[in-house]
Amino acid sequence: MFNRTTKRRTEKTTIDVVNFVLGACLASAPWVLGFTGQTAAAWNAWVVGAAVAFVAVDALANLTEWEEWANMALGIWAILAPWLLGFAEVAQAMYAHLFIGLIVTVLAAVDLWMAHNRPVSMA
Repeated sequence: MFNRTTKRRTEKTTIDVVNFVLGACLASAPWVLGFTGQTAAAWNAWVVGAAVAFVAVDALANLTEWEEWANMALGIWAILAPWLLGFAEVAQAMYAHLFIGLIVTVLAAVDLWMAHNRPVSMA
């Protein structure tokens, strides 16, 4: 039981650290990729990126499930935001949101799947 719990915590910590880095990347994307002049795209990147990073930090401290659901929702929003907020024509902003949103969504889904579909260890 200890080995299973330790392994799950290590996997979850890895996913949460990656999500923190992705959130920081999205939050800094307007400056790095040069779309600070695109108000909707920049503000969305700052807010969603900061939210992903914040949720990841909270997830590092807790083993609760809401963080994964929150990151999945934030990831899906990041994927859809270029069209819903009207900045799909800004390539740097669109690709940053799509790429990071997709990875955050997939990591959240994987984390949720691992939490609910682990075989019982006989060790």
